Amino acid sequence: MNPGGMPIRVCFVSPKAYPLFDPQVEEVFGGAEVDLYFLSTELAKDAGFQVTVIVGDYGQGPVENRQGVTLIKGLDFRQGALSSMVKLWRAFHAAHADIYLIKTVSPGVAWLALFCKVHRKAFIYRTSSAPQYDRAYRQHHRLMGKVFDWALRQARMVFAQSAEAASALRCDLGISVVQVIPNGHRLAPLQTSARDVILWVGRSDRIKRPDLFIDLAQRLPEEQFVMICQRATGDENYPSLAGSAGAVKNLQFIERVPFAQIDPWFRRAKVFVNTSDQEGFPNTFIQAAQWAVPIVSLNANPDDFLLRHQCGLCANGSLDRLAEGLRFLLDRDRFIEIGQNARRYVEQTHDITAIAEKYKQALRGLI
Repeated sequence: MNPGGMPIRVCFVSPKAYPLFDPQVEEVFGGAEVDLYFLSTELAKDAGFQVTVIVGDYGQGPVENRQGVTLIKGLDFRQGALSSMVKLWRAFHAAHADIYLIKTVSPGVAWLALFCKVHRKAFIYRTSSAPQYDRAYRQHHRLMGKVFDWALRQARMVFAQSAEAASALRCDLGISVVQVIPNGHRLAPLQTSARDVILWVGRSDRIKRPDLFIDLAQRLPEEQFVMICQRATGDENYPSLAGSAGAVKNLQFIERVPFAQIDPWFRRAKVFVNTSDQEGFPNTFIQAAQWAVPIVSLNANPDDFLLRHQCGLCANGSLDRLAEGLRFLLDRDRFIEIGQNARRYVEQTHDITAIAEKYKQALRGLI
């Protein structure tokens, strides 16, 4: 609560999150949107917080209320940058929040930071990507990189997904107001089911290297592989990717599974595979771990959690080692024991009820 007894008004800026609130909308979203969806809906259960999310234009009404969260329609992805910025600024005003939080690497971060500076609101940033990606963004976008850095230095608080992300912020930008809070998920009771596939889930973004999973399936023809790969925005090579996957006999290619219907696929998995060049903390890791599925990752291993908590293996960029690690987990059904480690880890670290309490404490401290 505010000192005056009113709820603390929190606004999340997450334009692509609307399909999570309305599963009838079959559009692309990512891990950042999943993170903020779980956090906003959990926070909205507390009468001490009034939660708003600014979303994109998916043909819905200007304002909706779903799961206790007020959704304000902001930018239209089909319009130009100037129109989008104007609509976002108006949506910021309409939210009338005390605290604004954004999780992305984009010009929208600076736009929100400027709004909060002008109107004396608390601006918060939440990391969404690996430190290497943030550095690459600054190198390839010199001007916007400097603007992005300025915005982060305006933040009253920065929430990092991992200790290595927090350390990078301190070293690269000298930001001291950093708190590490993992992503949170709602964890269902563990259900037993037959394990019969090797699973990959993600978008067809180039950085996620879905082509490498096709290669992996060809290396282990005795195993059944499932690839759930939604077309990334603007991906013109998607038909070629789908065609390559379809030519592999032991690989089932699925274009899309709604988020609310994805769990049965994880429950069937012996092992979950991540082939990304780099990631922040993939929400698919949490989805796998909550169903006791171990992880084999090509590169992503934030804070070395796969080894420290014995949740799986990291190949450190080698496709050969990725295949070897997968064979190791499959041999003698080692994936069962390591999957149980993953479940224990996710219960201790990523339960959204505990994660939300950490946010509440931090948010109250800003008022």
